[in-house]
Amino acid sequence: MPKQKQLPKSKGKLVSLLNVGNELRVDSRLLAEKLQNQHKHVYELIEKYFEQFCRFGKVPFETEPLPSGQKAKFALLNEDQSYFLLSLSRNTEHVVELKANLVAAFSKARQPQGPEEEYLPTYRALHDSVDSLASESKNKKFVHMNFNKLINSTVGVEAGKRHDLPVPRKALMVVAQATAAHALSTAKDHHDGYQLAKTAMQALKPVAQQLSGQTNLPIG
Repeated sequence: MPKQKQLPKSKGKLVSLLNVGNELRVDSRLLAEKLQNQHKHVYELIEKYFEQFCRFGKVPFETEPLPSGQKAKFALLNEDQSYFLLSLSRNTEHVVELKANLVAAFSKARQPQGPEEEYLPTYRALHDSVDSLASESKNKKFVHMNFNKLINSTVGVEAGKRHDLPVPRKALMVVAQATAAHALSTAKDHHDGYQLAKTAMQALKPVAQQLSGQTNLPIG
């Protein structure tokens, strides 16, 4: 009987996906980074073949302010659009690896998830943002923990009990994490981000109080 070859491990992490209007999408800047290419070149490809990209659905464009005062424009591509973009690149080793990781990321996202994982899409988005802001912190682990504590305090749940939440409170958990992630989009660093997220959580406090029946629910 022939020996089976040991499968090689993936050389890269799964591509981070974003939830946009209940649809999973990929930031074109991230794909450019993974392609080891400048984003302007990737963006030019999207513009050049825009009609073909639109065959696979609408292509949302976003802008983000740069330190220079200018605005960076990028696209949020769905699964088919992402594959089409990669098909325009020559199959070098890192491009093939990226294609495999992209397929794996979307495949994993389509897998049925249990009730205890309902909040994970916004959880990943939040902590991807936290990880980026805390990239140079020596206490990155504690930065992530502090954001989890903030979300737990806002929703009114003890650490380690998220999987036991009733549906209404779990829905609030999803909203809280998405709200915090949005607040981080303008943060200068993780310290600034925490304060912005903490302020944003105030808007959810009345909802959390109503769900819990409490009149005083501390935040932070």
